[in-house]
Amino acid sequence: MPHIQQLSSHVADLIAAGEVVERPASVVKELVENAIDAGASAIVVEIQRGGMGLIRVTDNGCGIAPEELPTAFLRHATSKLRTAEDLAKIGTLGFRGEALAAISAVSRVDVLTRRPEDAVGAAIHGEGGHMEPVREEGAPEGTTIRVSDLFYNTPARLKFMKKDSAETAAVAGLMQHLALSHPDVSFKFIKDGQESLHTPGDGKLESAVYAALGREFAKTLVPVQGRGGDIEVRGFVTAPVNGRGSRSMQVFFVNGRFIKSQLLTAALEEGYRNQLLKGRFPGCVLEVLLPVTAVDVNVHPAKTQVKFAKEHDVFDAVFHTVMDALDARGGAVTKPAPPPVRETQNPRQDFFQSMNAKAYREQGTKPAVAPTIVKSPAPAQPPKAAQPAFRPQPVSPAAPVKPSWNTEWRSTAKVTDSVQPIWPPRDTVKRTPTSALGQAPASVTAKPAEPVVPVPEKTVEPAPAPKPFVPAIPAVPAQQTAMELPGQETVLPEAAPWRIAGEVLNTYIICEDDAETLWLIDKHAAHERMNFDRLMTSKEPPMRQTLLQPIAVEPGKEDAALLLDNLELLEQFGFGCEDFGDGAILVREVPADLDAADTAATLEEFAQNLRTGRNLDEKREALLHTMACKAAIKGGWTSDPAELKILVEKVQSGEVRYCPHGRPVVVKVTKYELEKLFKRA
Repeated sequence: MPHIQQLSSHVADLIAAGEVVERPASVVKELVENAIDAGASAIVVEIQRGGMGLIRVTDNGCGIAPEELPTAFLRHATSKLRTAEDLAKIGTLGFRGEALAAISAVSRVDVLTRRPEDAVGAAIHGEGGHMEPVREEGAPEGTTIRVSDLFYNTPARLKFMKKDSAETAAVAGLMQHLALSHPDVSFKFIKDGQESLHTPGDGKLESAVYAALGREFAKTLVPVQGRGGDIEVRGFVTAPVNGRGSRSMQVFFVNGRFIKSQLLTAALEEGYRNQLLKGRFPGCVLEVLLPVTAVDVNVHPAKTQVKFAKEHDVFDAVFHTVMDALDARGGAVTKPAPPPVRETQNPRQDFFQSMNAKAYREQGTKPAVAPTIVKSPAPAQPPKAAQPAFRPQPVSPAAPVKPSWNTEWRSTAKVTDSVQPIWPPRDTVKRTPTSALGQAPASVTAKPAEPVVPVPEKTVEPAPAPKPFVPAIPAVPAQQTAMELPGQETVLPEAAPWRIAGEVLNTYIICEDDAETLWLIDKHAAHERMNFDRLMTSKEPPMRQTLLQPIAVEPGKEDAALLLDNLELLEQFGFGCEDFGDGAILVREVPADLDAADTAATLEEFAQNLRTGRNLDEKREALLHTMACKAAIKGGWTSDPAELKILVEKVQSGEVRYCPHGRPVVVKVTKYELEKLFKRA
């Protein structure tokens, strides 16, 4: 058995650093939180190569005393705690005294600081946890910490770092959260020499949201504020109609500290019950304020998780605050009232005119005025004895005259400005070559027969009715059917052993079979499974459709970086995307089966699937799940009977049983079970 011995201080520091410093974003988090605790009102963060090359944090806080600089880099050295009782009432972001010691153990660190009461600043340099003596240097008020060559002495940690773009996105997402949690501090974030974020620091949360999360997201927000006992909830939530495809835009703070909490997520989504589409998630920027003694922040090394003393009260406070805000706004963002309808100058009151709803209702109460029809004077009629009934028009049988739909039903009355000619449906027209009296059809002439001068010495006989033309059809043998070609056997389709009885709620197909069994089929789940199987077995890439106008999608900086790192994978599924800058992705091509309106939601789900997938096969399968779901017909849509028949055939044949997410596609109800419901068995 190996002997027990104490680890060296250097190895212990490296182990401790692994708990605190996970990636460059962890370094930025610890340094910025220290700057906030120092009372800074302006903080500038600069990184290069995703933070692996350089991290510089500059603030205008209270600074560090020169004699305390070496002590600041020792483990468990802090200015925020004094006694054990202080652990029960932590009101600062940092308190453990491990951040600077852990950072200096795995990087090269330079600190330049000056307090307002000092005339000269102080500087210190350290590498791998070994700090050099303090020296005097000129410096502005505040502190500047420069961290370079992160993990240079820990190759085991260095090989697990991601691409520079992914690390940059992680730092950018962190800066967004920090800016939202402290709107009274002006944050500036510079990546590779380019400014990416700058908040005004005016103390208004809406200003921080606009600067950090963008204008489009800020326009969808509804303000919320409420209190339950000593718990206060305030911030913004998205309107139900602006639900998102993932939970990436849910930001929670507890006493100014960004946290991840399943309790707060559940309370938020419970407030949207019956107001949000299935598969959509609300976004929010919510801050929970409660006494420092009612929350424990010392439960996670990264301090991103907390424990509430009264979880039920916190849940109720968030739930009721969100629900009341949505109910007060009608579940949607209040839009400005539309401008009044302009009265249209219409000298002809009988023609089309514009009116508002009130005028239309008032018009409905007035008695309808019958239109005035001015009849033309009847033509003079000759004596009946001398006038034949009709003047027949000879029609050549070799060239039958086709009915003229432009003149057949013209009214003989004179049409005024207020009356338009009325045209009956075409299917009511009798298309016969001649009438029973042997006269020409009405379609041959556009006007009624004119009076003629009688000719007593000559009798006009009506022309014989032309015989309808019947094309010669070759005789077909009696044993040959319409589905049979000469030289082939007759193939008759077999009757299906089931019958589609109908569809309910525009979602479920009702089908019965010969065994007196009832089947309820979820058409969305069935179509989703069909799409998934087709995509899985297809050897060719899906067909693409080029968008007439590219779509700019803003899934968030972290999700955007994740999608941009997997552009080749997205190309395989028919997406043509490119970096649009500042956390946005420009989409030029989408799969042919996908509705362009679902592009943003699909990419948001893609990002979530890429984050949770452990290997390439799992990521590819998760992406296929999303594509199959978005391309499937939705519950509530009106479907064609032919579509329903195909779905039923797939289900009844046993080819489709479960959707890609594992939900059942069909439910079987026997005649006995149905009769039991009606107490007949």
